[in-house]
Amino acid sequence: MSKNLRGLSERKGLNPGLFEEITGIAGIKRPDSQELLDRIAKRSLMGKSSVLGTSTFYDFLREEHAEKKIFVCDGTACLTSGKQKKLKDGLLVLFAEDEIGTVTCLGHCHSNNAFMYDHKTFIYEDTEVLKKQLAQAEPVSPEFFTGTNVIKPALLGETGDIYEYYRLLNYYSDDINKAIEEIEKSGLRGRGGAGFSFSAKKKASRSAVALNKYVVCNADEGDPGAFSDKWLLEERPHSVLFGMMAAGMITGADTGVIYIRGEYPESVKSVKKAVQQLEDAGIAGAGCRGSGFCFEFHIAEGMGAYICGEETSLLNSLEGLRPEVRTRPPFPATYGLFGKPTILSNVETFANIRYILKEGGEAYASLGTEKSPGSKLVSLDGGFKKPGLYEIKMGTPLGFLFNELGGGTKYPVKAFQIGGPLGGIVPASKLADLTLDFESFSREGFLLGHAGVVSIPEDFPLVKFLHHLFEFTYRESCGKCFPCRIGSTRGMELLSAAVKDDRKIDRQLFEDLLETMQLGSLCALGGGLPLPVRNVLSYFDGELSGFFK
Repeated sequence: MSKNLRGLSERKGLNPGLFEEITGIAGIKRPDSQELLDRIAKRSLMGKSSVLGTSTFYDFLREEHAEKKIFVCDGTACLTSGKQKKLKDGLLVLFAEDEIGTVTCLGHCHSNNAFMYDHKTFIYEDTEVLKKQLAQAEPVSPEFFTGTNVIKPALLGETGDIYEYYRLLNYYSDDINKAIEEIEKSGLRGRGGAGFSFSAKKKASRSAVALNKYVVCNADEGDPGAFSDKWLLEERPHSVLFGMMAAGMITGADTGVIYIRGEYPESVKSVKKAVQQLEDAGIAGAGCRGSGFCFEFHIAEGMGAYICGEETSLLNSLEGLRPEVRTRPPFPATYGLFGKPTILSNVETFANIRYILKEGGEAYASLGTEKSPGSKLVSLDGGFKKPGLYEIKMGTPLGFLFNELGGGTKYPVKAFQIGGPLGGIVPASKLADLTLDFESFSREGFLLGHAGVVSIPEDFPLVKFLHHLFEFTYRESCGKCFPCRIGSTRGMELLSAAVKDDRKIDRQLFEDLLETMQLGSLCALGGGLPLPVRNVLSYFDGELSGFFK
């Protein structure tokens, strides 16, 4: 069935696609919206249930969302910062309680006081400043640090003249094998969390036979604590666009799609502006010239769904289908968007490619370790004295990053969650045992992931933190597989009863629940949750023992 629907979606294409058509109408609360959705179903030959499934899935399209005027970030970093109450109280001076909603993360984990209003992101300092911000519709930028221990950074460097920046593609357009060789030498691994070989994806997509191929950038950075992709999209968008064009040139794809989360409205504007610059300069788009080949960009704005950060859910979303996880194999490199070969990687991965092609694969590899080559962007949250974004050589001691570059923490911290809501929870006592690379984290039972760092204060109850993680998974599950959908619900219920009703949790039952989620879930949302939970149970048993029997 899904293949048939995918084929019907392909007939519609991308300009605009079925996703934009459905969500555009579903997002407008008007009496005839259902009639308009029915027309889309009829015109596209889709069943009404398929269109209904898409139009009711996303947070931004729900009826309660439309009734809100302002949206407060309730991500993990904001939860642990202790700033949420002050923010809410400040907003209640100007807005009614029922006008204030929440979103999962706004990418301001470095300030922990962000909210969205009129499709713009603001930060709260005090009521008087807030009044001025809203009156002028001009957000105030919070203090933000950047730094690196790389002599010649791969990701923080300025773009400069765009003609000169993209001219490098001409050098490789006549010798694709040279570009392939440099990327293979670099050993580039995906920066979205899994650390999968980019070269392996490239080979699979390049060798696949198809009339149409695609390059898709996963810019649905939904991990609370991470804002590296947001920064790249807003401050270095051309590094991402260049990487996508290079990937297209190598694999034979002439169309690139960037799926940007709707919680990043400034990122959407920035990328649209950058694409327009390329089209005006004749570097990309219809009538392109001088870049060795023609490549067209399409930008899709997400509608509020963490699960769309999972690559196959993202593809389903782009196709206008309900964004549920696909079973694999087949993998996107050979069966991706519209069932065609697709190179799908995250923002930071694509942003590395120009450095690799300009400086050489060996130069890039030498920045890191043998198995974790290159550098990595790390997001430090508001718990640090110098919160912000740091480009770090792989293999760097974690203590150096936290204490020397990040300046240490503002208050006593007992643990850090690194790698998003599914990342491991690292006790402060373990920092000396870790270096910034995939292998070190895996060996110690943690996960580097997207490398977003959330500080957990000494006085923050870890049982509350675990409940938040289960609630997050419950809320963001696509619902396709039982272990994730039901397991997260049961875990949330067990923890709630233990805290509110003093009902002790059977430890073996809890462990069985974690094992079922880990082994039975279709994707890393349900399958990854047990890692941080087990970390807490292992390292902080004394704090949690009163809740278990």
